Amino acid sequence: MKKVVILFLLIPFAFFGQIKNVTLLDQWSDTSLITNSSSVRYSGCFSFVYEGSEYGVIGSTEGAHIFKITSENQLQFIDKIEGSFVSSQAITREYAIYNNYLYAIGDEGPASLQIIDLTYLPDSAVLSAEIQDDRVGKAHNICIDSLNELMYLCSVTPIINGQEASLIPLRVFSLNNPLSPAILFDGFNDLDEVHDIEVRDQFAIMNCGYQGIRIYDFTNPATPVYINNLEFYQEQGYNHQGSLSSNGEVYVFADETPGTRIKKCSVGTDYTIQVEQFFGVENSPYDKTAHNIEILGNLAYVAYYNEGLRVYDLRTNPPAEVAAYDTHTDLEGNEFSMWGAWGIEANISKNRVLVSDRISGFYLFEFNREFFEQAISPSTVNCSPNPVYSGEYISVRSANDQITTFSITLVDDKGKEVLKEEITDKSYTKLHIDLAQGTYFLRIEFTDELYLTREMIKIIVL
Repeated sequence: MKKVVILFLLIPFAFFGQIKNVTLLDQWSDTSLITNSSSVRYSGCFSFVYEGSEYGVIGSTEGAHIFKITSENQLQFIDKIEGSFVSSQAITREYAIYNNYLYAIGDEGPASLQIIDLTYLPDSAVLSAEIQDDRVGKAHNICIDSLNELMYLCSVTPIINGQEASLIPLRVFSLNNPLSPAILFDGFNDLDEVHDIEVRDQFAIMNCGYQGIRIYDFTNPATPVYINNLEFYQEQGYNHQGSLSSNGEVYVFADETPGTRIKKCSVGTDYTIQVEQFFGVENSPYDKTAHNIEILGNLAYVAYYNEGLRVYDLRTNPPAEVAAYDTHTDLEGNEFSMWGAWGIEANISKNRVLVSDRISGFYLFEFNREFFEQAISPSTVNCSPNPVYSGEYISVRSANDQITTFSITLVDDKGKEVLKEEITDKSYTKLHIDLAQGTYFLRIEFTDELYLTREMIKIIVL
């Protein structure tokens, strides 16, 4: 076999545009749905696998819209389940799954807990139960621990005979009877609200608005045990939502307060949470707001209001943006920082990602997470693998993923061109190396601060 040895020179890169390393596969929206004066129609999204097929759900002012995510990378509409409250003010809906049922909640008007039977998929879905009583009416968020048959509802307002009762920060239900959840716990008396929750091995990290973060052990769900908290921290605002890494060592959260950055935290064995780094988009021309976050591997996927999908590498200090796709076009003069991307679902096969945008609907993206999970050296340009064998591929990538428009030309030692590519909306490319022995030069050209920059990478084929 012929061996390829690659030597590279340093190249300064600059970022241009709002699409980077992400491909739009499909988008769905329905302009016939009820909207408010801000053109808001959509809210949360969710994904699940049922009988080997993947599905996505997006909430709207009118209810739940269920789609099959096809092998052809399309959002195939399956069914719509109308919410108990249909209104331009129904702007918060969230979802979770347990066995054959999809659980849907809303946080405006005379809402209810809807339990949707999925056994008719892929043809349809059927509303099996609707609960609006002293157990639940409105709720802001939902988390289901399937292993322990538990449902956690955040900021619950029971509705009894059409009348709203007092808000309960958190309620935990048994799903032993999945169509009639039974209350096991409600509290906490010293919290105004629980806005969101993540449960891992019966330990719950709770986002509590202006009261920060609380951690409880729900091994006995009727009598949870206090573990730790994060009550005060730098750039504190309204503590909204976060995500814990698979190894339990990193927690990333955002405050739903314009201008506050995303926080990357270390997590101790006793669930001590310590903020270590701040990151996010620039607060220009107005303060921006991150909304929902999901960690997969070493990457944090963010649904960023007004900024769309953003992906960050948590191994860099601070976490560096490696991918972006802006789903929202700002109106001229707009300074409202809570339009645009709302929900994120990244744990889907085939490098696919779902995003819900409050105005423009449901998005299905492709992002090469396996490639970006690879470690990257601190040099400006990375070529890997190095060395490589003839007939294989090399990847050329900027260390900080800053450049997204450039050209690559491969020439031999006599200056004869053997390959040329124009790259847009990506910070990397893969080249097929099938060359005779000799010395070649890979020329990279891009615009850096309005000047054309040209650098060479020397390639030796052995």
